[in-house]
Amino acid sequence: MKYIKKLKGEKCFLSPVDSSEVKKVTKWSNDIEVSIKTGDISDMITYELQKDYLENMTSSRGYGFYIVREVDDEVIGIARLMRVNLINKNAVMGMFIGDESSRSKGIGTESMKLLLDFGFNVLNLRNIMIETYSFNKAAIKVCKKNGFREIGRRRSSIIYGENEYDEVYMDILSDEFKDSTIKKVLSKYD
Repeated sequence: MKYIKKLKGEKCFLSPVDSSEVKKVTKWSNDIEVSIKTGDISDMITYELQKDYLENMTSSRGYGFYIVREVDDEVIGIARLMRVNLINKNAVMGMFIGDESSRSKGIGTESMKLLLDFGFNVLNLRNIMIETYSFNKAAIKVCKKNGFREIGRRRSSIIYGENEYDEVYMDILSDEFKDSTIKKVLSKYD
């Protein structure tokens, strides 16, 4: 096993980010299918910039994880909590599945659930928000599956070519989150 199983699901697990996968993540960060949905399409992401970003992803205001496919221990994406505010108990979530063959297989739903579990039941957050774009139907669907609700839109704020899209803001509260792996583990000790 190459990666640390911090939080484990059936299809995937979350492992703390390091710079070991800098080449793979740089490739994804420059892939139009990924970068257009993350809003990074205009960024010039080199190996050096990506390495620095990965090394600093987990800091006092953030937690970064590789999404690792359980069946073959392969890194397939990134999940993170950023702008973590432990005083007000909130954060912003970001994630993507970079490996094209791992999309639409339920791994995004499961990895989001694991990250929410970490945020709500380890960091004791009260509110986690995600920002996405109106054209990213897959992200909106995964968010809704995990209990997120739309809380607002910034209309026509993203322009790609001749097309304008809304930024979509969604959030979930800790008491709306269900199916906690951490709570299941803790119940063994009751």
